[in-house]
Amino acid sequence: MAADSPASVLGLDFGTTNSVAAIARDGTSELVMLDGPAGPDAVFRSALCFWEDGKGVEIEAGPWAIAEYLDFPEGSRFLQSFKSVAAMASFDQATIFDRRYRFEDLGKLFLDRMTARSRGALDGKAPRVVVGRPVDYAGHRPDAALARQRYDAMFGALGAEVHYVYEPLGAAFSYAARLDEAATILVADFGGGTSDFSVVRIAEPGASRRCVPLGHAGVGIAGDRFDARIIDNLVMPLLGKGGSYRSFDKVLEIPGGYFADFSDWSRLALMRNRRTLAELEKLRRTALDPDAIGRMIAVIEEELGYRLYDAVGQVKRALSVSKTARFAFSGAGLSIEAEVTRAAFEEWIAPDVARIEAAVDRALAAANVEAAAIDRVFLTGGTSLIPRLRHLFTERFGASRIAIGDELTSIAHGLALVGAEEDIAAWSA
Repeated sequence: MAADSPASVLGLDFGTTNSVAAIARDGTSELVMLDGPAGPDAVFRSALCFWEDGKGVEIEAGPWAIAEYLDFPEGSRFLQSFKSVAAMASFDQATIFDRRYRFEDLGKLFLDRMTARSRGALDGKAPRVVVGRPVDYAGHRPDAALARQRYDAMFGALGAEVHYVYEPLGAAFSYAARLDEAATILVADFGGGTSDFSVVRIAEPGASRRCVPLGHAGVGIAGDRFDARIIDNLVMPLLGKGGSYRSFDKVLEIPGGYFADFSDWSRLALMRNRRTLAELEKLRRTALDPDAIGRMIAVIEEELGYRLYDAVGQVKRALSVSKTARFAFSGAGLSIEAEVTRAAFEEWIAPDVARIEAAVDRALAAANVEAAAIDRVFLTGGTSLIPRLRHLFTERFGASRIAIGDELTSIAHGLALVGAEEDIAAWSA
């Protein structure tokens, strides 16, 4: 890298829910502040909004996408959590206002809008870009090679030397900057789409190589899956799940695929297409409870996905600080108000927490490290704020070994520092 480069390294945490960028110069990493409707912020929502203005299709990203959607929801197409389809071979393209977009097309649009809000900080000045990637991608039977191909097409648009580093390793590098002693740490990164774990040996300050990765594991379960559990228990019974329909002289259970898509933020908006809506309308005419299917169609047609997401997010955040919370959502013929207890929520997510704990076991086994040998557990990512997950680690490692902080920005901060290392190949995934 040229010594006079104004930005040495760009660290980019492209997240399922939020994205963050940081730039490393002279051994320090600083977050990139991005303009938003409410003022500059380092955290940029990983969302896109499309709408027609009479001349063509307009596109916005991040908090600007949310603002455009809220201004005219019926005439917008709002996409969120689209990172979740990166490794899905079943996803080919999204049709929006009769235009087709591949994953990399959506990604390039997102990066372009993010760059436009960076006040020039992301305008191709960094000769090296370090992008975070999950240890295991989200989705059923995720195809890591396909995700890499799509990432290359997306991030190649930055016109720089691109490296990929496991997201929890970025967080480990960030956390190492806080430590003034040697330690073996477990980083637990809980995002929107995946939960990722890395065991890292951190040497004392001044060592030629401060951090050494020992082992990793991950699982495609995180905040979005917990959201789906809330929807499944509170919303789906009113949309026909578990119901039946008539086929000639038989009564059959309604296929579960529609409900699985509806409860997945990355796929809900994509249900607004002619084929799916035609199938749902046909199902409505034969359903034993046609009004329930009609409500599902209305939520999709009226583009209420973000409002539903917001209602779910509010109750989930409330349950992180209180034992009870009220879920409220109305629209498209639905009116739901329900009191949710933390105990009930934890029962809903229990199978997911079990799989997360199994991934922790795999990370320790891959590193050949016993739990007792872990000096610190660094919890990061927005989903790490859920009490059940925190309890999982305090129960296993003890409260004194748990470290938290910078839940949304530590990965990008650390990725930029990783990129400043001479031997970046040792960190690349």
